[in-house]
Amino acid sequence: MTPAKNIDNYIDEQRQALGKNPECANTHYNLGMGYLTKRMFKEAEEEFNRAVECSPKLAEAFVQLGGIALARGDLDGCLAYNQMAIKSRPFFAVPHANVGFVHMQRGESDEAIKAFKRAIKHDPNFIQAYSNLSGIHFMLGDLDMAAQYANKALELEPRFGPAYHNLAMIHIERKEFEKAAECVEKALESNYEVPEKILNEVAPYRKKA
Repeated sequence: MTPAKNIDNYIDEQRQALGKNPECANTHYNLGMGYLTKRMFKEAEEEFNRAVECSPKLAEAFVQLGGIALARGDLDGCLAYNQMAIKSRPFFAVPHANVGFVHMQRGESDEAIKAFKRAIKHDPNFIQAYSNLSGIHFMLGDLDMAAQYANKALELEPRFGPAYHNLAMIHIERKEFEKAAECVEKALESNYEVPEKILNEVAPYRKKA
């Protein structure tokens, strides 16, 4: 059975389940996830809204609504939904990280740092949060802290490309071009798409095949 056929069957199963129990928040959420997989955003949004109507503390549904808002460029909506998720489930790391991402997009570094730190407090293995903290500290000019967070991400996942990208930028800033080139190679090995500007910076220092 093809993946698309599997998703269609999954959606049909959730619809049938809702026919028997239309007030089941989890089933609305599952149906929303099925629609989301098919990029049927309007239908997914409707189901996630129904899910939180049935269960106002279903934080995962608020997170998904925030993701849909972000996909259409609505940072305010994304922030609001993730704040609702935090209110309903304060120790859920994901919405804290999403709040941090919104603040990061707005250039609100202090608020972003606070949010990402809350995320890793609730989930010490949140790799993307460490990587984002690395990026923010780089933008603030704190290279030591940027490197510390990037290396923490790599402790958790040795093939995490964004962290190698951050380290490459740090080494370039420090004029350590050989080290930067090594980080670029590792980022590329992890299938991370390194920006052309960085590739050009380290081109003379990369090992020739």
